[in-house]
Amino acid sequence: MIEVYTDGASSGNPGKSGAGIYIKANNTTYEYTFPLGELSNHEAEFHAVIKALEICKESFPGEILSFRSDSKIVVDTVEKDYSKNATFLPLLEKIRAESNHFPYVFFKWIPSKQNSHADKLARSAIQIENKD
Repeated sequence: MIEVYTDGASSGNPGKSGAGIYIKANNTTYEYTFPLGELSNHEAEFHAVIKALEICKESFPGEILSFRSDSKIVVDTVEKDYSKNATFLPLLEKIRAESNHFPYVFFKWIPSKQNSHADKLARSAIQIENKD
């Protein structure tokens, strides 16, 4: 099973945003940062999950994925497979589509302090964007 920690961050709401992804797989860790442009914090959280699914599709095809996120909105939306929010709906659809590449994808909410590594990566992605 592959453990995937995701976080999104935004400097302003909306504002410059970034995604941080920290993956534990086969006794190895992987770190990714992605500047995301102008998004709300919640949108950045969804985009972090989408980016992580794309990475896993490429690097860990056919594996079981266990996602950890400190975003209750993302975890609840994905687990319920429903959102009334028009902004989140296409993001949920993308997560659904990308999740279909794996036999099982689990999502678990974790407290922010347990997601500090992904948080640091997301914040560094904003800094990368600020340099451009």
